[in-house]
Amino acid sequence: MKRSELAISVSLVPLDYLMVIAAGIVGYYARFWEPIIAVRPVIFNLPFWFFFNWLLVFALIWTVMFALAGLYSMRGNSRAIDEVSKIIFACSTAVTALMFIFFFSRSLFDSRFIILAAWFFSILFVMLGRGLVRLIQRSLYRFGIGHHRIVIIGQGVLAKEIIASFTASTRSGFKVVNQYENFDMTTEKLLFKLKAEDRFDEILVASPHLSAEMLDKLNDFSYVNHVELKFIADIFDFPISNFIINNIAGLPVVEVKKTRLDGWGRIGKRIFDLAISALLIILLSPILIIVALIIKLTSEGPVFFTYKRIGEKGQPFTYFKFRSMVKDAHKLRFDPKFVKQQEDLRQGSPMMKFANDPRVTPIGRFIRKFSIDELPELFNVFIGRMSLVGPRPHEIEEVAKYENYHRRVLTIKPGMTGMAQVSGRSDLDFDEEVRLDVWYMENWSMKLDLMILFKTPWAVLKKRKTE
Repeated sequence: MKRSELAISVSLVPLDYLMVIAAGIVGYYARFWEPIIAVRPVIFNLPFWFFFNWLLVFALIWTVMFALAGLYSMRGNSRAIDEVSKIIFACSTAVTALMFIFFFSRSLFDSRFIILAAWFFSILFVMLGRGLVRLIQRSLYRFGIGHHRIVIIGQGVLAKEIIASFTASTRSGFKVVNQYENFDMTTEKLLFKLKAEDRFDEILVASPHLSAEMLDKLNDFSYVNHVELKFIADIFDFPISNFIINNIAGLPVVEVKKTRLDGWGRIGKRIFDLAISALLIILLSPILIIVALIIKLTSEGPVFFTYKRIGEKGQPFTYFKFRSMVKDAHKLRFDPKFVKQQEDLRQGSPMMKFANDPRVTPIGRFIRKFSIDELPELFNVFIGRMSLVGPRPHEIEEVAKYENYHRRVLTIKPGMTGMAQVSGRSDLDFDEEVRLDVWYMENWSMKLDLMILFKTPWAVLKKRKTE
């Protein structure tokens, strides 16, 4: 999902809330409008500020009902008629809940007119508010802002219909960048060049004649280059477990989901990371200061070890943790004489780990054993480069040796801990570590994150074979 779509979906929550409040205010003043009073005299006392304070609370009921009705779903474009029906249903359900509350609390206020007027205006205002947002979004599409740039794989009637639909309908937010007959080595090179120039975001397969092998390679390409992969429904028969079907420009389109961590899940995870990392930084600040002082006093060199590592979608970021080795120890890693003298515990994988590494300082050995050296990663979590839970971030030189399958773990933000860390840490071979991280990525849930976080302290204290 594009960031612009994510921002629009999030903005609908406060917008709907404000529209319901506006509807309540209009309903209130409508009751005290002279033509209405002439027909139904006011026989109750309801000060505006008393009403307004309760309105702020009651508007939350509407917002909850909107969420339950699926109005904040991030599964793609929905038809206007579907959205209108959901708004009417949610507003009606909210009014019913409000009536139920008033049945037991008549002391709040007694005006069925205001309630019914608020119901009518809430439907009208929410529809108008959302209509304005969609109008702005579609206006931006016309200027090339926020639309999905698509490459079509396939030819024939189906591909022509899709191109015609996207070309005729700017509302869909899709722009066809190019079309290729099939996915071969030549196409792969051309797509790689287009991606390097940031010319497209998604691949849409519109051919029922691509082989399973070709589709499998296309799936790998989408992971390695971090592009979305979608299919026109009913055209593939190779195994894909994570997919959703959206209606785009009147066509059923299958989208392969690389991870469940999208939409509201992504927002919820970021809020959780921000809150917990801030709390832990405050609580652990005495330990952070003490460890920093000990490192500075016991060995020559900086307190922190900083290096570029690869994060979400293959983007490099500055990674830092407490220095646990002698000064400039990282340079020895690329010294053939030094490497030849060491026993590499992860030989045969992109990783490198030396047994009884002579570069580790005495205090470094202690803080590595209990993962204290990784506590500064909390700052990377706080600023959004990492997450509390996710695949471990690896160095640029290590990622350069990845196979295509390994690169799937770069789909999401790296984490301080993850499935691999609570399932064996460095005792696992690299392929098993990747398999666990891919499984986490495809089956993410907040419950799974909490389970991993609760298991992490035990995994840190548990003795490892490769310590």
